[in-house]
Amino acid sequence: MDLEAVRTFVAVAEAGQFQKAADDLSITQQAVSKRIAALERDLGVRLFTRMPRRGSEPTIDGQAFLPHAREMLRVAERAVASVRTGHRPLRVDVINSRGAASGLMRGFHRAHPGTDLDVVMLFEIEAAVTAIRSGAIDASFRAVAAPGRPLPEDIASVRVVDEPLQLLTGPAHALAGARSVTVAQLAGHRIWMPGIVPGTEWGAYYDDLVAEFGLTIEATGPNFGSDALLDTIADTPALATFMGEHTRLIWPAGHGLRRIPVTDPTPVYPHSLIWHRDNPHPALATLRAHLAAATAGHDAPGTWVPRWVIPH
Repeated sequence: MDLEAVRTFVAVAEAGQFQKAADDLSITQQAVSKRIAALERDLGVRLFTRMPRRGSEPTIDGQAFLPHAREMLRVAERAVASVRTGHRPLRVDVINSRGAASGLMRGFHRAHPGTDLDVVMLFEIEAAVTAIRSGAIDASFRAVAAPGRPLPEDIASVRVVDEPLQLLTGPAHALAGARSVTVAQLAGHRIWMPGIVPGTEWGAYYDDLVAEFGLTIEATGPNFGSDALLDTIADTPALATFMGEHTRLIWPAGHGLRRIPVTDPTPVYPHSLIWHRDNPHPALATLRAHLAAATAGHDAPGTWVPRWVIPH
């Protein structure tokens, strides 16, 4: 159905005259008549009755069609606004709702409350890159990039925050009383991380951590989410897990969980923002400037990242 014909129908119904509708639409009366005739052919009904002194009035069918025609125009306007740069929300992928990237976006929203945001959660970096290149999202937080899988040339990236890892243990774990632990002290302890998926950028990160320091990281068993992970760590003295320092978690007071800094060196997870180089969304530049001002430097003394992490 021709939206311009629908728009013309609404204009005639509201103006009550073909000539007045033509003036409002800045077209000729002949063009109005042709559009209305074409719409009537599409619908198979007559939409207006011409009155000698009162102009044109919608027929019963026209009256029935009018609210739907108005809704069609509203939907069309929303559809255009959803993809028009500067008129639609900035769409950003944060991977998960409790991690460092989500915290960065909350900080951006507090600093720029007038910026419309859509926050999404995609799983793999390939899905994020595809969504960025298609325009489905504007940016994504990722560890850039997994070994042997460089970003496409049209995708830009900047490293925004290095998140220190912490050891999370239950109250009966052998290291539960420590104020901090060195990486060497973790050798021989079972670190359980069922959320690691082979082939992902975080999978590559932990593979390198294991290879570099001889740690034991187990990804066995189903991943029932963070609540189930916390329950198991609290109840199992032999298990611990890694957690980002900025990860927000809440657990029952009876769990007695401990978050212990890891040192000598401190493994840090490198979060980068990636986006399409040709993306003109004005809020994207605002986000990048905010992150540049709000996040600290990288590769601080005493920290560790995999060799494949791209320096910025």
